Amino acid sequence: MNRFDAVFDRVQDPLALAGRILIAVLFVPEGWDQAMNFKDTAGYIASQGLPLAQLAAAASVFAHVGLGLLLVVGWQARWAALGLAIFVAAITPIFHNYWTMTGSQHGINEMMFWKNGAILGGLLMVAAFGPGKWSLDRR
Repeated sequence: MNRFDAVFDRVQDPLALAGRILIAVLFVPEGWDQAMNFKDTAGYIASQGLPLAQLAAAASVFAHVGLGLLLVVGWQARWAALGLAIFVAAITPIFHNYWTMTGSQHGINEMMFWKNGAILGGLLMVAAFGPGKWSLDRR
């Protein structure tokens, strides 16, 4: 092991916690907003042509808030990350289908599509390698 590996070994767990928090910061506040504006959330989902918009809105709130909080505290973190990864993979092509858009909507949604791809990558890393020692899973 070289000296740089030793540095990363010492900071691995705080980095894992910071990563989990930063990913969850994208989900939890958005889910709270969806819950507080549930009717609007369901309406937006319906406007995208999805059936059972209220059920989908409830699932979205659960994924954002519930799984996001599990990720932060690191309880069942691998499953929470996998659940969020599946959620992100499912919704991204529906809500950021930039290939059907033109003008500024195309560019914004293309960026959001690939941003979600990066988030998906981070979630898959947590699912693969776990939350680190600074988590309820490791206590």
